[in-house]
Amino acid sequence: MKLSNVEEAMLAGELGEPRRWAMDHMIKVGTMFDAADFVEVTQAHMMADPESIGPAGLELVEQMARHPEAERRVAIPMITDPRGVDLNHYRPLGQTEEMAEIERRFIAACGELGIMMTNTCINYQTILPPVHGEHVAFGDTGVVIYSNSVLGARSNFEGGPSALAAGLTGRTPRYGLHLDERRLATRRFVVRHQPEGLTGWGALGAVIGQKSGSYWAVPVIEGIERQPGSDEMKHFGAAMASYGSTPLFHIVGVTTEAPTLAAVGGDKLPAEEIGAEDLAALQARFGAKGDPVDVVVFAAPQLSLVEMNQVAALCDGRSLHPDTAMIVCTSPSVFADALRLGLVGRIEATGAKVLEGTCFYNQYAREIGEANGWKRLLSNSAKIVNILGGYGYQPALASMEHCIESACTGRIVQ
Repeated sequence: MKLSNVEEAMLAGELGEPRRWAMDHMIKVGTMFDAADFVEVTQAHMMADPESIGPAGLELVEQMARHPEAERRVAIPMITDPRGVDLNHYRPLGQTEEMAEIERRFIAACGELGIMMTNTCINYQTILPPVHGEHVAFGDTGVVIYSNSVLGARSNFEGGPSALAAGLTGRTPRYGLHLDERRLATRRFVVRHQPEGLTGWGALGAVIGQKSGSYWAVPVIEGIERQPGSDEMKHFGAAMASYGSTPLFHIVGVTTEAPTLAAVGGDKLPAEEIGAEDLAALQARFGAKGDPVDVVVFAAPQLSLVEMNQVAALCDGRSLHPDTAMIVCTSPSVFADALRLGLVGRIEATGAKVLEGTCFYNQYAREIGEANGWKRLLSNSAKIVNILGGYGYQPALASMEHCIESACTGRIVQ
């Protein structure tokens, strides 16, 4: 890879061991993807929940934190994905002190590196959303696909070490979606049945993700008849990335890079239709009316303030069924506003628990399920029901309204 003078100095260790490690790591990544050089990035966002990093990852970050301040501090604004432990509520969930201690130590080490512990997967709705053409190094799949597609920023899926390396150097290898040619459409879909609600948008994203089925696939979608909102795009993209590893989509006349089909090369592609039967088949895989529910989960992605308000309104005057729990996950910044507005209190008056800065699937979901005897899980997130089948749950998918009704009756309402 071609290196600038500053990059050569970092690789030689002249700017400290943390940056030397970062350059070495990114050269290996760039070489694997045939990157010619590096691109400067303005922000980094790191996935690093304790379940993923474990003792080895914790030790790496703590080693960096012991270097002199000038060597260890990140070079650009750097933020974090949801944590794995809400340190205010972990014991009732069945999480252990060992899990919490990994979290505490990691948070302390990140502070020494100058990383801002934002603990969110919806930073595009809350914290410095990137703008069209901005090169960034983001980790969470939902963050990447939203930032690329809706905002027109440029990022690949960055693993935890790669995001940390980008934060320390302000660079990432120039490959994938940092290149113009990789952002053109490779699949063309025509939607014949309009999605309804957040769950409908998630189901549509899941179907397109399944059909695309590759990190390098870029779907372009026609047939959407109205302008979707931010939360709809959030669920749409998060599900697509979950089911297909897809980091970028275009919707003609909606997303920033696709004012027309031809603008992204879609006019040269054969059209594939998606109808009501495709969405019904996706949803039929998850649960059935009348099935019992152990836990209802609102997470993946974390809830926006608008979603928190919607959940609170649906909870007013209701109580959970004695055999059913309900977990709501949101970011610290949204939690603070929701607390101030009384939304947290209204939701928790049902017996539910609102968690701050976590997301259910990356907070030891298997261990939590075993500790509480939870098997049958219901959510309005197509992403989370796709993931949690691999964590020992029997997941079901329903609208937000039906999820809360099910939480109060103890059985799936559809």
